[in-house]
Amino acid sequence: MGMMVRGLLLAPAWRNLRAAAPIFTGIRQHNNYEYNISADEQEGDSKFSSERRESGTLYPNHIPTNPLQKILLSAGSAVMSLYDPYRHDMVAVLGETTGAQALLNLREKMRRDPEGLQILQERPRIQMSNLDVERLRELPDGTFGRDYIRFLDVNRVTPDTRMPVKFVDEEELAYVAQRYREVHDLMHTLLGMPTNMLGEVVVKWFEAVQTGLPMCILGAAFGPLRLSTKRKKKLIELIPWAVRSGRSARCVLNFYYEKRWEQTVESLREEIGILPPPHLKV
Repeated sequence: MGMMVRGLLLAPAWRNLRAAAPIFTGIRQHNNYEYNISADEQEGDSKFSSERRESGTLYPNHIPTNPLQKILLSAGSAVMSLYDPYRHDMVAVLGETTGAQALLNLREKMRRDPEGLQILQERPRIQMSNLDVERLRELPDGTFGRDYIRFLDVNRVTPDTRMPVKFVDEEELAYVAQRYREVHDLMHTLLGMPTNMLGEVVVKWFEAVQTGLPMCILGAAFGPLRLSTKRKKKLIELIPWAVRSGRSARCVLNFYYEKRWEQTVESLREEIGILPPPHLKV
């Protein structure tokens, strides 16, 4: 049986799979995982293009996989994500291997929206190298850029810890997946949610309604099992708000956030359609 499975897997791709997501490595710090992304990934991660791509790949970091490999990756990453929801690398792999239809729907929404279409054409990236951190820190309190930098500082995270997309087999859809991944912390900022387990579950409920991505639905459904009884009671109050906000909000990928740093958080929430957060300490 083992020989048969190995025969079905393409050897070059399987070697790539072993290095694709650091399943058994990673350092937990402040309830998040930090990973040592290789120099090649850091360089290729700056943009999606056909430059310097290897034979058979569609964009930097792309790892071609066949259907069987995707099934194995989906099953393994789902188990690991449920076992430890802070395994962001496994959550990322799960989203890429199970979210094809959801990504198609998100791309269609972006193509139908003028701002979303501009994002698809220009391919902006949210990375520390693209952020004028000192300028954002000097913005007035209540502005989106100032609140975003405060979120990064308080939670000790950076957008550069987001894993690069690897397993999406269409270049433009890979960018949609990467964009969703990079605006995740912006959603935390707009929803007023920290990066603890309760905050992550609330954001996942919002994103599940917004995107339909299986990994978001999985996180929304099973994330509450990891909460204490006290926090589950808070979640009961927060879930209805997150669901209503997800339904009322426009597609969150259709906003060019890099051009809205000086906009107030309140006005941006209203424009998107996010309801004011409940006054609960999470």
